[in-house]
Amino acid sequence: MELFIIILLSAIFAETSALTVRDIVRKHAPVKNARRKLFVDTSTLMDGRILSVAKAGFLGDEVLIPRSVIRELQLLADGSDSEKRTRARFGLDVVNELERVELASVEIFPDEGDRVKVDERLLELAKTHHGIILTNDFNLAKVAVAEHIDAININDLAQGLRSEYLPGDKLDVKITAVGANPHQGVAHLSDGTMVVVDDAERYAGKNQTVTIEFVRYLQTAAGKMMFAKLATPKVAKRQNKKSTTHRRTNK
Repeated sequence: MELFIIILLSAIFAETSALTVRDIVRKHAPVKNARRKLFVDTSTLMDGRILSVAKAGFLGDEVLIPRSVIRELQLLADGSDSEKRTRARFGLDVVNELERVELASVEIFPDEGDRVKVDERLLELAKTHHGIILTNDFNLAKVAVAEHIDAININDLAQGLRSEYLPGDKLDVKITAVGANPHQGVAHLSDGTMVVVDDAERYAGKNQTVTIEFVRYLQTAAGKMMFAKLATPKVAKRQNKKSTTHRRTNK
């Protein structure tokens, strides 16, 4: 009988211990689909692109703007440096606009008003509340990583979304169709982006590769498209110079 009671108590203890451990793990485990806490710094607000990201609905996290950051913007807005004063006032306007964006959760975070530097305060807040620093300041991001604090940069987002080809870049393509305007030809990049090429109508549908030079890039709500011109082969220029020199010699 005593052996049975000991076995029974041991089983109860084991079950209780397992439930306790499971509860502890659940409390400390990251919750799926939970909103991250983004602590925004001064440089991000003065940059302003965060507003476009929020309005487009891509800012699904909990955006926290510390009061210390707003105080720094106020000091800069009242300062003697005209450039910083303009940017700081723009940053304050961005704060007001962010609070009105329905697709984003934006809150002014009531941090302490002591004399701690703003960057140090951000690092402290992110570490204490297991948050992330949203900054355009390269050095602040490096310090955050060194202190094992996550930091994200809108510049990285812009870099990832920028066009693969920039004005002045050259590429070999095939003109697949005639453009909407006279003398224009149309080509397509590997990702499907349409490229309108001036003076390329004669190559349309001929399955002939031509070298183009990108002129400009256009991003619209319907997608992106690029404009280009036919690139002048350097070889042709050398040949022309040689023929010109030859004619002058004969004369």
